[in-house]
Amino acid sequence: MKKKLSYRDKLLELANIYDVKEVKDYVRSRKNLTTGQIELILRKNKIIIPKDFKSSFIKDNFIKPYVKAKSDLVEFKEETIKDKNRLIRRAENFKHDTSRKFHEIIKSFWKTLGTAGINFLNILPKLGKAVYLFLGNIFTDVFNGIYNQQLDPKKAKNVIIGIVTVVVITTIAFSGKNYFDNIEAEKIVELKKPEIKKEIKKPEIKKEIKKPEIKKEAKKPEAKKEIKPKKEAKKKDVNDVILPNLNLKTETVLSLFKDVEYDLGKVRTQKLVKPIYFTQFPRDLDALQNSKLKKETFIKIVLPLIVAENEKILADRKKLTILSTKKYTTDLEKQWIRQKLLEYKVKKGDLNELLIRMDVIPTSIALAQAAKESGWGTSRFALEGNAIFGQWTWSGQGIAPLDRDSNKKHKILKFPILRASVKAYQNNLNTHKSYSKFREKRSILRGKNKKIVGLELTNTLNNYAQTGSEYTDTLNQIIKQNRLTDFEPVRLVNSVKKIELSS
Repeated sequence: MKKKLSYRDKLLELANIYDVKEVKDYVRSRKNLTTGQIELILRKNKIIIPKDFKSSFIKDNFIKPYVKAKSDLVEFKEETIKDKNRLIRRAENFKHDTSRKFHEIIKSFWKTLGTAGINFLNILPKLGKAVYLFLGNIFTDVFNGIYNQQLDPKKAKNVIIGIVTVVVITTIAFSGKNYFDNIEAEKIVELKKPEIKKEIKKPEIKKEIKKPEIKKEAKKPEAKKEIKPKKEAKKKDVNDVILPNLNLKTETVLSLFKDVEYDLGKVRTQKLVKPIYFTQFPRDLDALQNSKLKKETFIKIVLPLIVAENEKILADRKKLTILSTKKYTTDLEKQWIRQKLLEYKVKKGDLNELLIRMDVIPTSIALAQAAKESGWGTSRFALEGNAIFGQWTWSGQGIAPLDRDSNKKHKILKFPILRASVKAYQNNLNTHKSYSKFREKRSILRGKNKKIVGLELTNTLNNYAQTGSEYTDTLNQIIKQNRLTDFEPVRLVNSVKKIELSS
């Protein structure tokens, strides 16, 4: 019984009959060719495909031409838009270049005219008394001669014209010489200017470099010696202070807060917090007997980190809103959008979805979850791995829980600094599918121009812990008892200079 060949096999057989080298090479190299590719190669070699080979008359005569025409139309539109953008860019560049050159020409003309006028005026004094006396004597003799009728009037006229000509030529010559001398002098000055700038900058840089002497004093763990750099924080200029892994004691931390006048009461009323960024918690935080003081210390450490990340998200959100309304974007802007799409795990370039995900986490929720998951900064995960939100991992670096079941392999994700933990937490709530309800409700509040309040969103976070609704009830309790809603409108004090204390 003869085997029924497919349409593709028939095309391959036809290529074999006509000895089409291109198809044979592809088959020999074990590369799979589609039916359409084989058809194209055969037509390129002017081989007529029999009608009985056609697998589908409608597909080949209607669907394929339609699809091809559609794709060609899309390509044509894209090329048209690209060409239009190129022309617009060229027109704008030409406009700017023309305008700039025109202004430069006018400026140069006026400068040249002014220089020539000044040079002409400067020449007159240089002629001085010699010219005055010379001309005076000549004209006196000439006019006396005319008066006494000793000179021929025609000869006198020629003499006067000659004298005037000599004066004019001399004036022009001196003017030209002065003009070119001034141009050369200006060139020399311009060449020397960069050298002067460099010499001026050097001492300024040296003065700024001397400031890290403060850092050396801040390194010392004794509270008394750390007071010196902190007194400078009392000035009006506010600095971003990043405190590294110095294994600071709680006593030292409290002393620092006192020196920089960091008070939660003022933060609640003024709605401003100083940009002091700790990289880790003090290891003896749990030793504080006063639970209120312990909680306040925890909030003071975590609050600036949360506010800083939220403000960064708001800045990105503002930039995205502006770019989404622009008709044309630059390559750098497109690259930035692609990075944000990857960061927020948005597929198919959906900017609306990106805008929904790119939003703040209410400060009250972040503080409450950090307090719950880290035991107010005293848990083993918080102290050893800067993990204050209890995020799980199965592949990354982490700390294994002591009470973990034998059949489970998860770890608590660890971070190099506290701020990295805050950033990962915010990204988790903004991207993970488990918190889609949280993002939807937040987006609804945005659409209604309402404030994003933590207590209105806590019930959407029941998937964060295995306890579900019990977990959200606990968050609400923490927020209410510690008045964490007071910190939701808090913003960072505008920083003038960044100081990083090296360990």
